Amino acid sequence: MEFRFASRMTQVKSSVVRDILKLTQGSDIVSFAGGLPAEELFPVQAVREAADRAISAGTSALQYGLTEGYLPLREQLCVRMAQKGMNVKPEEMIITTGSQQAISLLVQVLTEPGDTVLVERPTYLACLQVFELHGLKVIAAESDEHGMIPEDVERLVRLHKPKFMYAVPTFGNPTGNVWSLERRQQLLQICVNHQVPIIEDDPYGELKYDEKAAYPTLFALDQQLGSGVVIYTSTFSKTVAPALRTGWAIGDARVIKMLAVAKQAADLQSSTMDQQILSQLLAHFPLDDHIRVISESYGDRMREMQNLIRAQKIEGLHWIEPKGGMFLWVELPEGLDAEALLRVAVSKGVAFVPGSAFYAYDPKRNTARLNFTHNKGARTVLGVERLAEAIREFTARS
Repeated sequence: MEFRFASRMTQVKSSVVRDILKLTQGSDIVSFAGGLPAEELFPVQAVREAADRAISAGTSALQYGLTEGYLPLREQLCVRMAQKGMNVKPEEMIITTGSQQAISLLVQVLTEPGDTVLVERPTYLACLQVFELHGLKVIAAESDEHGMIPEDVERLVRLHKPKFMYAVPTFGNPTGNVWSLERRQQLLQICVNHQVPIIEDDPYGELKYDEKAAYPTLFALDQQLGSGVVIYTSTFSKTVAPALRTGWAIGDARVIKMLAVAKQAADLQSSTMDQQILSQLLAHFPLDDHIRVISESYGDRMREMQNLIRAQKIEGLHWIEPKGGMFLWVELPEGLDAEALLRVAVSKGVAFVPGSAFYAYDPKRNTARLNFTHNKGARTVLGVERLAEAIREFTARS
């Protein structure tokens, strides 16, 4: 049969990260590509016990549930959010199938095809997929290690009047950068002044290497202003396990109500079983202690990768040391195309994500994202050695 696919599908590129993950499955390739947590740090026993309690409590874990999400879990999340200075009620929250679904639903309820949205340059590649799928025009503001450049954001907002701004201000993907408090306040005020909603995506915010460091969310700062322009999303994927596929969004109750309607049309509800497992986990497992263990391990792995790369003494290689999260954003020697380098690297047995995938347009082609959380020790040593060999071979050919 001849299938005629929707025209919007021709605009959407397959995820580079997912394609590389398929390439590396079942092979000896050392992958620095996917944003994979460390599997050996998953709280397997605690999840098993939580699942047992959820099943033992009755049959409700196997039944349909509310579109907005399991109420006890939302109540527990409200308590956790309050610890971050984010004071919300369950009716201002919806549980989603990962934070990726929250982004997709927000795009559905806030935009029409042809609308303009504002992102950071570079930005999370899966959000670019969502924007492409919905026929949106993406404009990108310049950024540095402290966050989006306020003057450029102001200029673009005035010129294009975007429907919303999407941002990952704490340990961003792909750069790992964390916005300064001053930038957060400046950028928030710009969006308040122009009434531009902000989608604050915060999957990595709890993975900070300095336990005492404080990075207030844009949502918390916005609540202090009382303006209500920020919609916040997060997930359990990086702090518990990705397979539970549970995230959440919080914001104005009117927005949450519209998200619930859109979600009814998408999947009716997120997995009741997963939600009840997480609720039991939060009730009986010291999640904050677990997150500290993860963060310490990831900090060690980040420093290990940095030291190994430095030891290779590759001229023209630069990066900013991240203060949290899962990624090292590397600027390769000038003139080196990371997409072409990837082909050589894979032949050597190592994979990474070319930086061009994270740009809406006009990419910096000599950039790459390296994940340091999934490997450690000998695997990281081997991967860095293979990557260095690929860079030297590629530059020798050029």
